[in-house]
Amino acid sequence: MVTTTGILFIVSAVILFFFWIYGIVSFYFDLRYRFLPAARTYLRDDERAHRPDPEEYI
Repeated sequence: MVTTTGILFIVSAVILFFFWIYGIVSFYFDLRYRFLPAARTYLRDDERAHRPDPEEYI
């Protein structure tokens, strides 16, 4: 027989699972759209800073 405690346990587990999945998805989107583009820009600018200017040798 289903008890009130059992129902509360299942409902709370589903709610916690929802927030857990939401956190993982949010972290993925933060990485993809915020941190990776910033890292690419930083690395791209860093490479250009160390390259010699070809017009200096002409």
